[in-house]
Amino acid sequence: MKILVIDDSSVICDLVKFTLTMKNHEVITAEDGDSGIKAAKKDQPDLILLDILMPKMNGYEACSILKKDELTKNIPIFILSAKGQMSDLEQAFKFGADNYITKPFNPDKLNEIIFYKLSKIDK
Repeated sequence: MKILVIDDSSVICDLVKFTLTMKNHEVITAEDGDSGIKAAKKDQPDLILLDILMPKMNGYEACSILKKDELTKNIPIFILSAKGQMSDLEQAFKFGADNYITKPFNPDKLNEIIFYKLSKIDK
């Protein structure tokens, strides 16, 4: 599976990339919403993991743009954020997110969540 990780933290990008490549996923990274949107259109990933708090364009805006674009609207978007209030989750789903995972996260659990949630979305 090809997964795009959009996060301004290189530490998070590296951790997620390491975790997911160990399960034979191809991982692409982008450091902000704008470059993430460009990467999603170019690379057509199977899943996007998207942070909320980023420079240039926040994750809510990026999610909204991706879900309105014909090329990317069907790509599942999982928010991966330190923001964990109910209002944050509601906002993410309002903008089109398919799932919400809070940081810090257990790398093994991240793989399980991705597998489980994508199997439910595909049905």
